[in-house]
Amino acid sequence: MVIDHRSEVRKVLVVTLLLNLLVLAIKAGVGWWTGSLSLLSDALHSVTDSSSNILGLATSQLSSPEPDRDHPYGHQKFEAVGALAIAAMLGIACFEILQGAVERIFSNGGTVKMSASALWLMLIVLGVNILVTFYERQVGQRVGSNILIADAHHTMSDVWITIAVIAGLIGVWHGYLWLDVALAFPVSLLVFRSGWSVLKENLPWLVDEMAIAPEAIHTIAMRVPGVVNCHDIASRGLLGRQVFIEMHLIVNAKDVVAHQITEAVEDQLEECYSPARIIIHVEPPAYQSDQISYETLESEQQS
Repeated sequence: MVIDHRSEVRKVLVVTLLLNLLVLAIKAGVGWWTGSLSLLSDALHSVTDSSSNILGLATSQLSSPEPDRDHPYGHQKFEAVGALAIAAMLGIACFEILQGAVERIFSNGGTVKMSASALWLMLIVLGVNILVTFYERQVGQRVGSNILIADAHHTMSDVWITIAVIAGLIGVWHGYLWLDVALAFPVSLLVFRSGWSVLKENLPWLVDEMAIAPEAIHTIAMRVPGVVNCHDIASRGLLGRQVFIEMHLIVNAKDVVAHQITEAVEDQLEECYSPARIIIHVEPPAYQSDQISYETLESEQQS
C-alpha cells in the first residue's frame, strides 16, 4: 500500500517558500545597494528557488499515488516532471549568471561598495539557506518525495553560491574588485551541477529504467517451494516509493496450489521492495520457451 504524504510535502514547501521570499528580498536589497554583480546573480538564483517551491506545490497537488480510470498506475510521475522543471530553472539561472558576468567584463566592470552590515545580512541569508536545505532533505528522504529532494539540491546550490558571494564581497571590501566578476563563473558551475544532479536522479523514473535487477527478482522467486523457474522479468519505478514488477512464473502445481505459490512469491517480493505492484503470469511445469533467461533448478543441479 502506498501512503499519501502530499499534505506533509505541501507544508514543507509552503514554509520553504516563505523563507525563500525573505532570502530573495534581502539579497535583492543588498545587491542593489552594493552594486555587486555576484550578489544580484545570487538574487536571480533565489527567484528560481521561489519558483520551484510554487511549482512543487502544483505538482504535489497533482501527484496522488491513488490510481484512477485515466491513470491506472497513479500520478506520482508528476513529481518527477516537477523536479525536471526545477532542473530547467537551474539551467536558466546558470545562463543568466554567465551572461551578467560577460556583460560586466566588456563594460569594464562597475562600482561595488561594501559595508559590515551587508556582510551580516548575507550571513543571515546563509543560515536560512542551510536550515531550509537540511529541513527539505530530511523530510524528503523520510517520505520519499522527489520534489522535496530536488528542491533541497536546488537550495544547497544556493548555499554554495552564497558562500562564494560572501567571499567575493569580503575581497571587494579589501580592494579586490575583480573578485566580484571572477566568482560569478564558479557560481554558475555550482548551479549547473545542481541541475545535472536533479536531472540524473529523476530521468530514469520517467523513461521506465529498470528498478530492480532481474537476477535479484529471480533469486527471491526461486526460494518459494513449487517454483520451477521464472522469465520475462521486468521492473520499473522508484525503490522505496513505488515499484512495478512483472514476470512469468513456472510452477510445479495446479489450480489453487499454483495460486498460493504466486501469492507466496508476491509476499516475498513485497517484503523486499515495498511498496510494490506485482503482476505474475503462471505457466505449467512443462512450459518451454526461448524467453527463459535463467537456468532451471534441474540444469543447475546437473552442472
